[in-house]
Amino acid sequence: MLNSSSVWTRLISLGERAPKAGDGLSAELLTSLATGDSGPGPFEFRHFQPLPAGTFPHVERGFSVDQTNHSVVVGEVVVVKWLTPPLPLPQPGPAMLAHLAEVGFTATAPPYAALIRRAPAHPAAPGYGGAGGTLVALVTGYLPDARDGWEWCVDEAAAGRSGFAAELGVLTADLHVALATPSSSLPVPVRHGPDGERVDEWARAVHTRAEGALAEALALTGGDDGAWLAARAEALRAGLAPLAGATCPPLIRIHGDLHAGQILRWRNGYAVIDFDGNPTVAAGDHFQPAARDLAQLGTSLEHVAQVAIRRKGTPRDDAARWAAAARDGLLAAYTSRLAGRCHSYLFDRSLLRPFAIEQECRELIYAARHLPRWRYAPMGVLRTWYPKESSP
Repeated sequence: MLNSSSVWTRLISLGERAPKAGDGLSAELLTSLATGDSGPGPFEFRHFQPLPAGTFPHVERGFSVDQTNHSVVVGEVVVVKWLTPPLPLPQPGPAMLAHLAEVGFTATAPPYAALIRRAPAHPAAPGYGGAGGTLVALVTGYLPDARDGWEWCVDEAAAGRSGFAAELGVLTADLHVALATPSSSLPVPVRHGPDGERVDEWARAVHTRAEGALAEALALTGGDDGAWLAARAEALRAGLAPLAGATCPPLIRIHGDLHAGQILRWRNGYAVIDFDGNPTVAAGDHFQPAARDLAQLGTSLEHVAQVAIRRKGTPRDDAARWAAAARDGLLAAYTSRLAGRCHSYLFDRSLLRPFAIEQECRELIYAARHLPRWRYAPMGVLRTWYPKESSP
């Protein structure tokens, strides 16, 4: 068995490489976390809530559907998610997990701790400190029998079942209520809109952001898809135009990357995961209208329909009807739950369509920069929204 000091020595020697399942390092990290050993030198834990009672068996196995990070399950109880490479701080994830744990939001993998490697306070000074450093790993609970939405939701689409969407609407509303609840991590969780001319400034900024996403999508999308998109550029701009005159709603720390793949269906229900923000938005303001999350989740259901067409052979008309029913069910349950919890003020329905258009542009950007084979999904959705009959 590794001793505590060897854990930190080995972590330092690994650099930006992730430990391998079965090498014992993830299990020993949990021992250090449980015993309060923060580690020598640069490492420290940020605690969210205590680990489950009991001793963790030193049994590890690999577990990862994440294409960018590496996760290890320890004792079938805890997951250590190693960031590969470690991410420079600050990151939204740790603060969000700390907040959700404090306000009692439980529809997620239970967050236990973040492992941080501190940066030197000064290049010539001994020790570590300051606001820099990197996020090395996240420690969360393991959810038995969990499948992400690119699996279970695609199965629902292929079978024509959309009843689950109401449960996702409730889950999203509960998440937004939790994010609008004060905590020590987020003492002022709601920012109310500016007055007077500053409302116009906010609307211009939001509209400019969306127009920029459209321009980038047009520039990065080539071939027949690019020609099709260019032919509908004015229609897309018209869809974004309402943002220019929007009234700023209350702003909260939204999830920021809420899509079907972030919703796990597991043994006891549904859980939302990964609070690290939208990978296609650089240095964006984490306080946004709640409608952004709902718009992205809604468009992802349409992406699921496109995946079902490609992977399962679902007829296009059937997939389109399923997507419409799922989005309608999501919206109805979301608004009803918000109203029931006296938080309807968080949601501005008029932003939903423009944000959905912006999100499809961001999906095209993501495909162009990171995953070219994904382009078929947002293009399939856009072709559904702007059918041949509306072609010039």
